[in-house]
Amino acid sequence: MTAILAILVSVFATAFISGVFGMAGGLILMGVLALLLPVSAAMVVHGAVQSVSNGWRAILLRKWIDWKLLGIFLLGSAAAAGLLFFTAFQLDKAWLFILLGLVPGVIWVPRRWIHLDATKPAHAIASGVLITGLNTVAGVSGPLLDVFFAQTERDRRSIVATKAATQVISHGVKIAYYIAPALAAGALPNPEFLLIAAPLAIGGTTLGARLLEKMTDIQFRNWTKWIVTGIGLIYVNRGALLLTGS
Repeated sequence: MTAILAILVSVFATAFISGVFGMAGGLILMGVLALLLPVSAAMVVHGAVQSVSNGWRAILLRKWIDWKLLGIFLLGSAAAAGLLFFTAFQLDKAWLFILLGLVPGVIWVPRRWIHLDATKPAHAIASGVLITGLNTVAGVSGPLLDVFFAQTERDRRSIVATKAATQVISHGVKIAYYIAPALAAGALPNPEFLLIAAPLAIGGTTLGARLLEKMTDIQFRNWTKWIVTGIGLIYVNRGALLLTGS
């Protein structure tokens, strides 16, 4: 009961953070779930909650979604899904935390070294393959997705809205990939859990979206960078402690 309550509180808090900063909330929630649940169950619950949160955020900001980009992203995501379902891969918790912690490091790579732009068709397909693949293996992919949007000429609301829509797709693939082992392990929360978690995710996302409207593009990018980096360092430390048995 305590674990479920902790997850529900985390759902609301991370949905709020996601509504403002996008990827940061999902990163926090994945870490909480990985602490409390087996990896396969954590992936499914995270995917379900984030699908609701991202889906609602996409609905709230639907007029800002780049639908052409989303369609091309879907092609890459479908290719990644096809490859993934020929494998049976699952990280243990220690390496999951380490990989979760390292993912935010992508945002510190100098932009002059990487010339990616999600509005270019080839780059959009590549983002679909890479984002869906990383999301399925590590549970989150927001920092890498952000690299594809860093050099686009887009308003912050367009960035958040389009990223939210792409994340619904990649989380759907993640759920499909892990649902069988999670059910076999009997580790998923009762279905009633989602009936409570869904409105919490929607409420947190709605409040976060309101705060997003009051931020400038510069504030949005700076705060996101430092928040996800701090979370990443905590996760790397947690994974190292698990590896050493501490």
